[in-house]
Amino acid sequence: MLQGFTVPLTPQGNSALTPPPPWHYSSDCMAIEYWADPAAVAALLPPGMVPDTASMGRCFLWFLDWQFTGSNDELTDPARYQYREAFILAEARFEGMAVNYCPFIFVDNDAALARGWIQGFPKKLGSIFQTRSFAAPSPAAAPLATGSRFGASVSAHGERIATARIQLEEAIADPTTVFRRPTTIRRYFPRLTLTDRDKPPVNELTLSLTDNLTIVDLWAGSAELQLPEVRGEEMHTLAPLKVGRGYRFSMAYSVTDLQILKDYTA
Repeated sequence: MLQGFTVPLTPQGNSALTPPPPWHYSSDCMAIEYWADPAAVAALLPPGMVPDTASMGRCFLWFLDWQFTGSNDELTDPARYQYREAFILAEARFEGMAVNYCPFIFVDNDAALARGWIQGFPKKLGSIFQTRSFAAPSPAAAPLATGSRFGASVSAHGERIATARIQLEEAIADPTTVFRRPTTIRRYFPRLTLTDRDKPPVNELTLSLTDNLTIVDLWAGSAELQLPEVRGEEMHTLAPLKVGRGYRFSMAYSVTDLQILKDYTA
């Protein structure tokens, strides 16, 4: 009997691209608050979701340096399961509920790509970097302290599509004053058969469920952000009209389930 949570399926199941849930994540993060053209945000929303008029195009660009494990000590295999990621969250509403929607996301690891597609994140391969913070004092340590500066970037196919920098000013005691919306995503898998290409077998709006979500060491400060136009990419359509604050923090959560908000195939 062939086994595996994902392909490839094998007799032992050890070659599967990613292990079955539960999935556990820990990360150091940067997030930059900014405002894009509200019409551009609206154009990217799936059916049934509407712009949050009170947000006026508010988005966050996140950068994350992840460590992952399933149930088999995967964190001791960093070459296979450690990765970096960058994505945009745009504020919107679904049936009156204030949510974030993820239209663009880049990752540098195939196992993370598979987990993302399973959840609905539209992940593409990219090259993501961010300043790390170290305990030993040094001009390069970037401690979590007033005045420390952090940078981050994401590139796709050799072209940089986002650059961000922040300078820390103050610690934020309550993370829910900044991050309080759940994230929605769209699971979409097309058919290749000629007669059914307009009938995807999976076309769902989903709600990302994060168990035991924890955010610690949240710092805020001034921010810079550029999203230049690059051929073959469309993230620049959500380029900033105004940049707000930048944030640096650590985050952890687990994933064991997914909620389907709307099945577009029904």
